[in-house]
Formats: sequence, structure tokens, C-alpha cells
Amino acid sequence: MALSTWPESERPRERFIAEGPQNLSDAELIALILHTGVRGRSTAGIGAAKAARLGIIRELSHRHLAERLAARDVLENSTETRNYFRARYRDCPREVFSCLFLTNQHHIVKLEDMFTGTIDTAAVYPREVVKRALYHNAAAVILAHNHPSGIAEPSRCDIDITLRLRDALSTVDVRVLDHLIIGHSQVVSLAERGLI
Repeated sequence: MALSTWPESERPRERFIAEGPQNLSDAELIALILHTGVRGRSTAGIGAAKAARLGIIRELSHRHLAERLAARDVLENSTETRNYFRARYRDCPREVFSCLFLTNQHHIVKLEDMFTGTIDTAAVYPREVVKRALYHNAAAVILAHNHPSGIAEPSRCDIDITLRLRDALSTVDVRVLDHLIIGHSQVVSLAERGLI
């Protein structure tokens, strides 16, 4: 159904003006960003140019969240950290294992995507994580990876690799503060569950 056939009070632009963006669905917000559809398709139909526009908007939002995260003390604002990781990794079609390297005062040195895998696994090599921690002169690290299935529940393998990384990093005096597992709507902290 074309937007022009909708009653005015139900059109996304009019609702945006009257009610604000927080009251619109994701689909309605995307329709507003795209502005028009592709001939023969609804407004949600997109071509290469509109797909690029959405990709640019997504990247800008990631950069905005990363900038806000870097400006704060991670331990004093775990919500900001979780929000950043959720926004960055929840829609990845493959597992991505990342390390957030920190100073002794827990300020961010660098976030690195260390390993990329398949739809349900990523090989993680403790030696490589130790090398990068030493390269960044990190004192602590927060580990994170996504579950493309959308379910953030940690597996036995997730717990095992966390303990292996904790032990390997402790030999060079780098503390593992947490391992966050990102699903579509939830982020699970292994530290909060007492699994580190």
C-alpha cells in the first residue's frame, strides 16, 4: 500500500511531527529516511543508493556511540558500554569477537575486532589477544562477542574461552574485567553471573 493512500493522521511524517520520533516504529522511521520507494514497490523497497544511505546512517550511529563511550570511564557507565556493543554487533550475520583494551584507570585505549567467524562460531586465539594487549600496553580488557542467533545466553565454549583468556592475560598482568555476549535485545555479562 502506498503512503499516499494512508489517512493523513497515520502517515509517518505527520505522526513524526505530531508525536515525535520515539512513537514511530523502526519501519516508519526507515520510510522517512528513504523518502520514497522504488517504482513498483512500497516505500520500504530500496535500491543501491538507499541501501548505501542506510549503511552510512548506521556507521555514523556507531561512531557516535563509540565517541560517547570513549569519553567516559567504562566502569562507571556499564550501560553505555552495553548499548555501544549492542548497537554495533547485534545485527552482524557472523560472530565477531572483540576486545576493548583499557588503561589501569579503565579509560579506553582501543576497541579491536579480533576474530570473525561463521554464523555460530569464531575461533579465538589467546596468544593473539595477549599480543594485542601488550601492543596497546593495556592493563585491563573487556571481551565481547555477538551471537547471530540473537540469543545472548553463554555457551560452555564461551565460558571456557573466557577462562583461558583470563589465565593467559593474567601472566602479563592484564585483567579481564568482563565478557559481554550480545544478542538482539539482550547483553549478558559473564562477570555479573560470577563466571569469570
